Amino acid sequence: MSWNSYGLDQIAQSLVLTAKQRDGDALNQAFKMRMAVSYGLERFWGEHLRLSGKQQGKADYWKAVWDELVKVMATAGVTIPNDRVSSERTSDVEAMAKRLWALPVEDQRVAIAVLTQLCDCVIWWTQRLK
Repeated sequence: MSWNSYGLDQIAQSLVLTAKQRDGDALNQAFKMRMAVSYGLERFWGEHLRLSGKQQGKADYWKAVWDELVKVMATAGVTIPNDRVSSERTSDVEAMAKRLWALPVEDQRVAIAVLTQLCDCVIWWTQRLK
């Protein structure tokens, strides 16, 4: 098996450019995203729900990063749940968190490593394009 970058740098650049066009204030979320990775997949995923409706540009940015992670992991052969969930339906939030917690530990570790690198790339592009 050889190294595969999965295009994380290109994905990050696209995410930052899109966020900049949509809501430049959302770019400040890059550092918060990187810090949130250490708390686990379910907390990173849930952050878009916390911001939804109050700070929609930021919520959209978090969700876009999550969606890209899901795509990259699928390319790597790891399925990450990505249910459409409303913060209003706590049973759906709970079900999604349980699905993330139920991932095999190896898959969780790989996903967190990839998410860490993706967020590092997002920070790099944010610093260049802000």
